[in-house]
Amino acid sequence: MGALLGFSRVMDRISGGFGVLAAWLVLLACLVSAGNAVVRYGISYSSNAWLEVQWYFFAGIVMLGAAQTLLRNEHVRVDLVFGNLSPKARLWVDILGLIFFLLPAMGLLAWMTWPFFLDSWQRMEDSSNAGGLLRWPVKLVLPVGFLLIWLQGLSELIKRIALLRGIAPETEVVVDYHRPDQ
Repeated sequence: MGALLGFSRVMDRISGGFGVLAAWLVLLACLVSAGNAVVRYGISYSSNAWLEVQWYFFAGIVMLGAAQTLLRNEHVRVDLVFGNLSPKARLWVDILGLIFFLLPAMGLLAWMTWPFFLDSWQRMEDSSNAGGLLRWPVKLVLPVGFLLIWLQGLSELIKRIALLRGIAPETEVVVDYHRPDQ
């Protein structure tokens, strides 16, 4: 179990790093968006490349930040039943959900989006918009993001199994559940 928990610690750090990158992309997307608006309405100039950069940043925010969201246990839950379960039952729900839903879905999506990226990269696909950008970089974000979520899901599975076995992982395991404030 020690080697698995070591993998989990490494994966948690990787997800955290990509989460920081995603947070910076939020700032960059806001700055590019504001700059586009100022230039468009201030001097009546527009560039498809800058509009597409915003979309690329948004893809990076979602796909590269999702693994950290899973790490922090801040993903969307259906809390009709989960919120009323005991901590041990919650661990079991998480374990079964990870094994039967998250890991197969993310593995399949990573596998299916790789050829999508590869085809774009081999053809050096670019935007159909005048002045647009290459498409393969944003298409690479898809398999990378799904792989990161899959790996973080594996990390979460390891930590929850360790908790069930009475082994407290060295890294902080967020298993507490809080209903949304809304």
